[in-house]
Amino acid sequence: MEKERDVLTRALLSLQTPEECDALLDDMCTIKEIEDMSHRLMIAVLLAEGKTFIDVEKQTGASSATISRVNKCLKHGTGYRTVIQRILDGKTIK
Repeated sequence: MEKERDVLTRALLSLQTPEECDALLDDMCTIKEIEDMSHRLMIAVLLAEGKTFIDVEKQTGASSATISRVNKCLKHGTGYRTVIQRILDGKTIK
């Protein structure tokens, strides 16, 4: 499994354009999986911007369980923070 994850990581790092990224996502994931990942990232962005759980729930329709899970990853992980800082042009997230 570790080797498979390494191959996936290298594949993601090899992508050079949004079109290449979209093509790989379309090939590898179902529409629902892409929607779910996009939804979780939007939740993370909103939380990073300082929105409350209630605001995020109202804006996204996400369950409190999903928001809590994303919040935990946002606070204790590094993946969401890294990506969000980069897409927000280096602005510090809360």
